[in-house]
Amino acid sequence: MNKNGDRAKLPPYRIFDHTADLGVEIYGINERELFCNAAFAIFDIMTDVNLVRAKKEKRIFVEGGDLEELLVNFLREILYMYNGEGLLLKEFVISGMDNFHIKGTARGEPFSRERHHINIEIKAVTYHGVEIKKTSGRWIGRVIFDV
Repeated sequence: MNKNGDRAKLPPYRIFDHTADLGVEIYGINERELFCNAAFAIFDIMTDVNLVRAKKEKRIFVEGGDLEELLVNFLREILYMYNGEGLLLKEFVISGMDNFHIKGTARGEPFSRERHHINIEIKAVTYHGVEIKKTSGRWIGRVIFDV
């Protein structure tokens, strides 16, 4: 999702088979979109994001030793906002990024049993099989979630 909230023409992600866990392949036209689509995938898989309102904004700052570690740390921070703070998120904006740092914002609202349903709970983001690569015209990432 870009900073204007528009979806890219490419699908943001797809789920792939992985024993006992959930594998997700994420797409983006650049690294920023890839990371935003990865964060979006977490909540799109867990709940109906159409029912989530972008009422509350949280700042994000994450570091990593390389792009793969940065992606895992970013997604762990995003997932903590649900597991630790009870927030469901739907909009992600990256305002600054290099190979070792990322900063941005996430928007959503607190989970409400009356309004939201959790389809599948993602417990953790793993380093197992994490990969980011640039292909002709787009970026592809792969990550495994513990469910």
